[in-house]
Amino acid sequence: MIWVAEKYLRVGMPGSVKRARVRFAGREVEFVDRVTAIGQVEELAERGTRFPLVVYGPEGCGKTALLRQAFELLRGWGFSVVYVSPLEEEAERLVATDDLWGVVRRAWREVLGGVAHPAAPALVELGLAVASRALKGGKERIALLADDVFQAVGVDKAEQLVKTMLNLIEWPPAKYDRVVVIAASSEGTTRERIGRHLWSEMRVMWNMARDGFAQLYDLLPSPKPPLDEAWRWTGGNPRVLAMLHGAGWDVGRVVERLLQERRIVAFVASLGDAEREVLRGALEDPDTLLTRISDAPRLERGLVELNMVAEVWDRKPHLWVDVPPPKRDPELGIGQHYAWQTPLHREAVRRALMTLQ
Repeated sequence: MIWVAEKYLRVGMPGSVKRARVRFAGREVEFVDRVTAIGQVEELAERGTRFPLVVYGPEGCGKTALLRQAFELLRGWGFSVVYVSPLEEEAERLVATDDLWGVVRRAWREVLGGVAHPAAPALVELGLAVASRALKGGKERIALLADDVFQAVGVDKAEQLVKTMLNLIEWPPAKYDRVVVIAASSEGTTRERIGRHLWSEMRVMWNMARDGFAQLYDLLPSPKPPLDEAWRWTGGNPRVLAMLHGAGWDVGRVVERLLQERRIVAFVASLGDAEREVLRGALEDPDTLLTRISDAPRLERGLVELNMVAEVWDRKPHLWVDVPPPKRDPELGIGQHYAWQTPLHREAVRRALMTLQ
């Protein structure tokens, strides 16, 4: 259940930080690109986080990979790090630096009763307990990295969880030098609820830029489609690229998977005629969701809840992790205010509309 992170390879990252090994397309590969994001994590290491940093972004855009790289970077800065990812595979749901191993074992026994396979919410509780007890035990630099924890505890408890993270910073059990708290989520419906409080700093992370995406593409064996074609279907999303590779580059199979898993046809069928008209307009320009919101007031929320579209309002760098998407890219389905998470998500909705004609 608990794994102490030691399987990394040292390469030329900033400050000679080890480059994390991450899973991609059924294999382990070295973390690539995201140079700007790494610099942002270094800034957090230098000063700590005044508020928990909550990062939203499309499913599969690379948030988990970045957190794993942040683990190595923060460890290189002398932090004791605990990484909790309740929805991960069993062996990687809780990861800690070596110096926290004793704290993890004690907290596991005392907080969870030593249960072998704790439920996802219990793993989140354990991660928080480890960070708090490490501070109480005299650790002066602590980092808590939390991945997909809002899904684990439930949307109704997301606000409470963020407040608990803030309390770790503002009301610690002992004095400390620096604390870094980062939580990442693809679950967009909590964004509004968390944002109504002054308990966190929220940033958005987008799919990979083309140069970094090309590095991942080059790792895949041939035969494969040209890079331009892979880019047009994925919009730079690593997980969708891996899905296409796993499906033998059959776009239809991946779209069908999206249709079934998200129950998109049922969602579209529930819409009225005016809402479907707005949805057709959003296929060409996702900002239609804003300009015609009075004609389809529940459409935008439904697409966000299904993780089909994302808000991409302001491109100011301090509001983003890594680099923001372009202001507009009709080919990839990116507008000024809204964007389809990937072109394949847009294609799934297009086919759902065609099915119901």
